Amino acid sequence: MKIKLLFIGKENLEELQAASQDYISKINNYNSFEIEAIPYLKNTKSLPLELQKKQEGELFLKKITPQDIVVLLDERGKEHSSVQFSQFLQQRLNSGCKNVIFLIGGVYGFSEELYQRANFSLSMSKMTFPHKLARLLFMEQLYRGFTILKGEPYHHE
Repeated sequence: MKIKLLFIGKENLEELQAASQDYISKINNYNSFEIEAIPYLKNTKSLPLELQKKQEGELFLKKITPQDIVVLLDERGKEHSSVQFSQFLQQRLNSGCKNVIFLIGGVYGFSEELYQRANFSLSMSKMTFPHKLARLLFMEQLYRGFTILKGEPYHHE
């Protein structure tokens, strides 16, 4: 199974680049993982929010195939503990799916089309995080999830 994190934003943020690369490397020891940035839309100040979300959604949808499992990282999604998230990963591994794509939307969230396309919606917290931190937190949880599945001592309960 391949896991991809797609997000709206800039790929290489200097202040988090080392930590991001560290987690990407660690995760790839367990499972194929990559990240991909979809650049911010230009000239959005005059766009209505719904149109901006729709245009960002179209950019996401161009990167997704009908066979992909799509997981929105969304504040309205279902919350999981780290152990529950590892079980979610195990279920995806057991299902035989080839690609699982996690999405972090733009500043205004996801379009209705993406909500309809998504297979799952997960919340990392009821709190709101800057997108660059959300990416790093997600990668840490993905790494943690794989260490839990392997019974490694990284996670403590």
